[in-house]
Amino acid sequence: MQVISFSQRVAAKEFRDDQILIMPKVSVGAKVLANFHAMRKAEVLKTFTGIRGLQVVRVPNGETVAHMIASYEKSGLVEFAEPDFAIHAALTPNDPYFVDGTLWGLNNTGQSGGKPDADIDAPEAWDVLNLASNIVVAVLDTGVRFTHEDLAANIWINPNDGGHGFNAFTGTNNVNDDQGHGTLVSGVLGAEGNNGKGVTGVAWRVQMMAVKCLDSSGNGSDSTLIACMEYARTNGAKIINASLDSPSFSLAVSNAILAARNAGIIFVASSGNDGTNIDINPRYPACYGIDNIVSVAASTRSDTVWSLSNYGATNVDIFAPGVEIQTTWSPSDSFYTSLYSGTSFSAPYVSGAFALLVAKYPSETHQQIISRLLNAADPVPAFAGKCVTGGRLNLHNALSPVISLAVIPTAANQPFQLRLSGGPNRLCVIESTTNLTSWLPVYTNTTAANGTFDFADNGSTNSSRRFFRAVSTP
Repeated sequence: MQVISFSQRVAAKEFRDDQILIMPKVSVGAKVLANFHAMRKAEVLKTFTGIRGLQVVRVPNGETVAHMIASYEKSGLVEFAEPDFAIHAALTPNDPYFVDGTLWGLNNTGQSGGKPDADIDAPEAWDVLNLASNIVVAVLDTGVRFTHEDLAANIWINPNDGGHGFNAFTGTNNVNDDQGHGTLVSGVLGAEGNNGKGVTGVAWRVQMMAVKCLDSSGNGSDSTLIACMEYARTNGAKIINASLDSPSFSLAVSNAILAARNAGIIFVASSGNDGTNIDINPRYPACYGIDNIVSVAASTRSDTVWSLSNYGATNVDIFAPGVEIQTTWSPSDSFYTSLYSGTSFSAPYVSGAFALLVAKYPSETHQQIISRLLNAADPVPAFAGKCVTGGRLNLHNALSPVISLAVIPTAANQPFQLRLSGGPNRLCVIESTTNLTSWLPVYTNTTAANGTFDFADNGSTNSSRRFFRAVSTP
């Protein structure tokens, strides 16, 4: 549940500056209130007689909302005075396959037999942020059809040679997709959003760098992978998407990923499509165990584990949609398909999410950004014990600036735990209430690591307050 506190909304100026709302006291006569309005040079724009005389009052020129509210509260004539806070529709793009519900991984309402909300909460997240225009994401794959109508605007341009990436087989910037896989992956990550065409990616605007480490048959080697990682590292990539895997451990590849890690690059790896536990049967690069690697498994539209998805309580971090994913494809500049499934498509959901997080929190380390995303996962019973988080990607939770969680202790002085998403070392205030409306601080300015907060109910002052919540900012 996302909660924006009064003070934060005021600080963010998320209200109209030309009017306020007041609730007159029942005991106050209409004439007395009218005289006070006149004294304040305030005009009543509307009265809601069915809501106990609630009024919309215009703020006169030269006056501020804060001062007006203070004046009315001090007058003793009103039960409350408050800003006319802004509300927002969750942003939804006009891309046809989003509008018709095909893109279930972004917004699942139960279409085609799915489970409502078995998605990444994209519309709610896009209301917070949908653009990562300055973030470069390297797509290590078969190349990309960079002229595709839904990709062209989001393809990175090398300022040195005008190319769009690097081909490890030819040593050139010819990154045309001769197999199709890279174009499929790119559409999930960053197809242009709200352009009235085809699909939308997780990030509506982003810079996708095409680095071709797989050939026309979808095959490559450690050396082509390393060459592409080095190109990404030395040309400004913040995130690497690697929708590929191998059963072989390579010291050379692990060192290349470590070099990317030392450059602050987040490395997103698909967990693989063998239907096996990779804690027992490792797949690489997902299982190198370096702290910039995020390994992703595939979930279905019903929030179950896709039958062929690899999993692992230690080596897989999170699930993301990966079945029947509508996306861009390479046969033409206007070709789309939903024929394919796999962890290859789950990974770019996460890479797109990371692009938005890096855009929003540019000063944070890769560990902090990764913690934000993993701590924000939606817990899903089917994923318990199958990955580190036991959950599915939730983009809205990861991007939300304020998190609130209500709990009920079993008794006074009973310890309880609050877990907030969004990363470690968060400053929070613990509040309590009996009625879920009037919240009072219990603990203030509290910091804890790893997003977990442990507190005990103070029975001497709050034993009757059964509901608690933690309100926290990044």
